[in-house]
Amino acid sequence: MLRVSRRLLAVSPSRLSIAAGLAFTLAACGQPAQQAGAPPPPQVTVAPPTTRTVTEQDEYVGRFVAVNEVNVRARVSGYLDTIHFTDGQKVKEGEVLFTIDQRPYKIALDQAKANLAQARANLDFAKADLERAKTLLEDRTSNAISKQTFDQRTQAERTATASVQSQDAALRAAELDLAFTEVRSPVNGIIGDRRVSVGNYVSAGSGATPTLLAVIVTVDPIRFEFTIDEASLLRYTRRKQGADIKGDPVTLKLIDDAGFVHKGKLDFLNNVIDRETGTIRGRAEFDNKNGLFRPGMFARIRLDAGAPFEALVVPEVAIGSEQVKKFVYVVTPDNKVEQRFVVLGPLVGDVRVIREGLSKDDKVVVNGLMRVRPGITVSPQTAAAPAPAGAPAAASAAGK
Repeated sequence: MLRVSRRLLAVSPSRLSIAAGLAFTLAACGQPAQQAGAPPPPQVTVAPPTTRTVTEQDEYVGRFVAVNEVNVRARVSGYLDTIHFTDGQKVKEGEVLFTIDQRPYKIALDQAKANLAQARANLDFAKADLERAKTLLEDRTSNAISKQTFDQRTQAERTATASVQSQDAALRAAELDLAFTEVRSPVNGIIGDRRVSVGNYVSAGSGATPTLLAVIVTVDPIRFEFTIDEASLLRYTRRKQGADIKGDPVTLKLIDDAGFVHKGKLDFLNNVIDRETGTIRGRAEFDNKNGLFRPGMFARIRLDAGAPFEALVVPEVAIGSEQVKKFVYVVTPDNKVEQRFVVLGPLVGDVRVIREGLSKDDKVVVNGLMRVRPGITVSPQTAAAPAPAGAPAAASAAGK
């Protein structure tokens, strides 16, 4: 038989108080916290799409080329005597760039002058001799000269005349060769580095490859070359109703420019489309008085792709992506968020043209996109819509 000690069953009042407090604490911890109120709906900023007059533009990548690029070569052979320019400097048309040793050509010129003087002396003697023969032949009373002798003196005079003409041509050639020892700039432009040092032999190309001395490029005006795809060319041609697009205004942006700030005009379109690439070569011309553009420099160019038209635009920050699709969040009349897939057009500054998917009465979420998802209730705050532009805005299509 089990016996329980009275001592174990006896519990003091202080212990009961502690136990009661501990039980109350445990019970309080086990009870759920008082139900808090539901959080307010997230606040978002909404704005309706804005109607704006835009002009779509196409962008192309290309590079600058010089209007004239001249490979400077000597017209006479000889040893290079002097270089008259600093590498990379601006040069003017007619400015002396190189001097080839002139001594052999001065000697050749002096010899040509002497040969001409001798030929003229021979001509003077032949003319005088012919005049004497004429006088004797006309004297019927004497037979001092025969007809054969007269003919021989006539031939001698003609030969002397031809010799003078030949020596005169040789003199002019010698003068030209001496002038060619000074190699001059054929254009205004910028010269590159020298390709030959003083003391080297320079060949003019008679029986050998002509020696390249330097390269000069013109920089004002300057041209910009790029290629246009066939589909775009058809759009341009239809927009102009078959007229030539040459002369159309274009704008250009360098790699460090904030926008397309340089203005020029289209001055050339090739006559055939490349069969391999399906593109046609275009060219624009720009003023370059400050020398900012250099041949070979890359840039982007814009061409008008169509006539101005009215379009709906929304801020670029309001557009989200879902894989390849683009969407915006629209707040319905009952303040529910709806995901609306849209077809985008070109970018106009900081707003994007919407081709399909929106109406002008929709309320588009423009701020607070990270706090919303489709189907939730929001507290919309209306923002001021972007101010319409006073003139048609330029809308840039994707770069070509």
